[in-house]
Amino acid sequence: MEMDWIWGLVGGLMIGSAAAMFLLVNGRIMGASGIVGGLVDRSGWGTWPERLAFVAGLIAVPALMRPLYNVEVSTNITDNLVIIVAAGLLVGIGSRVANGCTSGHGVCGISRFSLRGIGATVFYLLAGGIGVVVFRHLLGVI
Repeated sequence: MEMDWIWGLVGGLMIGSAAAMFLLVNGRIMGASGIVGGLVDRSGWGTWPERLAFVAGLIAVPALMRPLYNVEVSTNITDNLVIIVAAGLLVGIGSRVANGCTSGHGVCGISRFSLRGIGATVFYLLAGGIGVVVFRHLLGVI
């Protein structure tokens, strides 16, 4: 039996637990784009140590967990650097326009039954699906 679903379950439990802990400790939603955005545009510099620790954790925890797993994970990412940069910019712009990202709207918004979070999640999932159809199946660039 394939066990790949276990990694999704474990990751989901970790993200959900982190979101719940962040809300309980700080009284704020754990939206990664808002946390990083507050560092970049300096609007969140009143809480910069907490924000920096959060970003450091996003980077460090996967690197620290890597030795515990003897599994090679394939990301299937493209080798085309232009597409990677364009995708990153589009995700960044989209998260700022939508006032949140998958962690803020998808994980925290849906779990709080936020209509704005549910609506944003529906639209970014639709946009992702349309993007795959267009860029992979119609244009063949990814």
